[in-house]
Amino acid sequence: MFENAGEVAGLVWNALNESAPLSAKDLKKAAKVKTDKELYLALGWLLREDKLVVAGTEKEPVFSLK
Repeated sequence: MFENAGEVAGLVWNALNESAPLSAKDLKKAAKVKTDKELYLALGWLLREDKLVVAGTEKEPVFSLK
């Protein structure tokens, strides 16, 4: 799974680059990510690289690029 995380992070980054901000549900669909686990692993990757802004509420986070 970890080997795939970088690839999925790239898909998420591209989706956000094209149409940000996005909710987790919309981002999963736009990036064509299969599982929630993969999506949140990719989001964690991008957060660690300081490339992501998280807004919204705890229940309804909205993601965009820095």
